[in-house]
Amino acid sequence: MAVVNVPKVSDCPADDFVIVTDRLTMRPLKVVDADEMAGVLGDPSLHEFTGGTPATVEELRRRYARWTAGSESMDESWLNWVVSRKVDSVAVGTVQATVVGRDATRTAYIAWTIGRPWQRQGLAGEAATALVAWLRSRGIKTVVAHVHPDHEASARVAARAGLRRTDEMVDGEVVWRAE
Repeated sequence: MAVVNVPKVSDCPADDFVIVTDRLTMRPLKVVDADEMAGVLGDPSLHEFTGGTPATVEELRRRYARWTAGSESMDESWLNWVVSRKVDSVAVGTVQATVVGRDATRTAYIAWTIGRPWQRQGLAGEAATALVAWLRSRGIKTVVAHVHPDHEASARVAARAGLRRTDEMVDGEVVWRAE
């Protein structure tokens, strides 16, 4: 049975938001994760398609504090996970979903980032696929990702997660959608 609403993280036991795959554990992101994640996400090449530069530990702490506080809108939930390898609990990246709307009209906008040392191992695809399955198990029918048109690896991740490329563009990125 699907859950009708995706509650805010603060309203649920942490176990309700842990996602486990064959190789990964995805657990809700916390402010204290900023120290470890600064190293995971610190490679400037991760910004090749998105722009910007790696965040400092302090910038991540502030960002994570905002994210974990949640949206002020009743029609929007911010869900963020740290992706770790099961074999050694080493953090390798993040996945996130912003869920907007109510009931049957809810849409989840997803994104993923895997640190450079752990890329080309299928981890992003595994994490994104598990995230989409988790969202669907909670009644979310529409899942969207925005992918830079030249980012072939992210396009493969979106396809593996069951999203299909559309002709839509948003802020210079291709919209991938599963409905």
